[in-house]
Amino acid sequence: MRSSLAARLALLFACLSFAALAAVGAVLYNSLARHLADRDDAALVARVEQIRTLLQETDLISLIHQKPQLFANMLGNREALLVLRFAGQAPLIEVNPSRTPVPAVAPMRTSAPLALTDVQHAQERGGIPFSVLAISTAISGSRQDLEIIAGRLMTERSRVLRAYRNEILLVASCGALLLAGLAWWGARRGLRPLRALAHQTAAIGVRNLSTRIDAQNAPRELAPLIEGFNGMLDRLDRSFTQLSQVSADMAHDLRTPIGNLLGQTEVALGQKRDVAYYEKLLGSNFEELQRLSKMTDNMLFLARAENADNAIARKRLPLADELERMVDYFEGVAEEREVRIALHGDGIVWADQTLLRRALGNLMANAVRYAEPGSIIVLSAVAHASGIDLSVENRGPTIPPQHLARIFDRFYRADPARADSAAFSGLGLSIVRSIMTLHQGRWQATSQDGVTRFTLRFPHEPARP
Repeated sequence: MRSSLAARLALLFACLSFAALAAVGAVLYNSLARHLADRDDAALVARVEQIRTLLQETDLISLIHQKPQLFANMLGNREALLVLRFAGQAPLIEVNPSRTPVPAVAPMRTSAPLALTDVQHAQERGGIPFSVLAISTAISGSRQDLEIIAGRLMTERSRVLRAYRNEILLVASCGALLLAGLAWWGARRGLRPLRALAHQTAAIGVRNLSTRIDAQNAPRELAPLIEGFNGMLDRLDRSFTQLSQVSADMAHDLRTPIGNLLGQTEVALGQKRDVAYYEKLLGSNFEELQRLSKMTDNMLFLARAENADNAIARKRLPLADELERMVDYFEGVAEEREVRIALHGDGIVWADQTLLRRALGNLMANAVRYAEPGSIIVLSAVAHASGIDLSVENRGPTIPPQHLARIFDRFYRADPARADSAAFSGLGLSIVRSIMTLHQGRWQATSQDGVTRFTLRFPHEPARP
């Protein structure tokens, strides 16, 4: 089962929140533990200093006999430990209400003021910290130094710190849960534009491809996504419209010759005719069938060319041979229309030979067809840094700009009356565009002041590694 994006964000936010709160709590816990330890060590140092000062000014034996409860009262805590003894002898006094084992520490011989660093730390049973300070000092009325061992079992401090740690974990857990809930609510609220976007895209179908997603109230982060969706809808709308137009044009172009074939055949079958009539009828039908066959071949070529997986056999071709071949092929037709063909430029083109000839042939056929009698068709090649341009230029009727934008579409004719649809299928320039797409090249048509130029740019052969 897939989890929602809001739930994932809430879980992630909860984990991050718990980690952050726990880290802050750990810092505060360590700080508190350090301060409590310093406080207890300072109290231990003060107690030992107090006892050392007292013993240096007072007769120890007399003091113990006169005030045996003095040292017990000085501790004031049942977890405290105090041992006074001469080295190697039994303790003169031992105050140990909690019966903590006296640690085996070597007393430190010093008369200087004690510091917190002189306190030693250990762990007693149950992991409870135990602090001890042991010194050896001279006392009044005795030649032998007296050992003072003072310590304290930190049971209360451990309990306080354990309770504080549990509170930190509880607060961090509650805080993480609270923030997770807020994150889930915020994510749900923040994802509302995405749900609105999903509703808008789900409402778009074939019947309303012209609808566009409203980006006015969408967050700035969704603007590129909405632009991408709208761009995709533009392309789908354009392709669907073009496909519908292609279907309509194809039906129109197929209906005319098929209607002619049916009509002529029906008339011929109406009564007996002579041989000359039948020969003329078969000749006419043959021309119509040829046009249908050519149109079918062109449609099949376009369908295959638009398959991106189609591989073409590109190789280095000398342009001089290819251009001269074009001139030789169209020279007869050009002479019939009183048009001359001129060549300019030379070089090497990296292209599929068959497809190159077909593209140039289609452009040349259009140029010869629309060239003014007595004019010159210029077939030229110009090399650039990004490739080589092959151009076919003729003088004739200027193509309006609104037609230039669609002149490479299938079945598109600048002449809405389609006066010459019987001779041309309207697929020649579409085939040129598909050929250039296969070559990853560019195509362009310009028409101004009676001069129309079609330019094909073939990219250079990529450098071999």
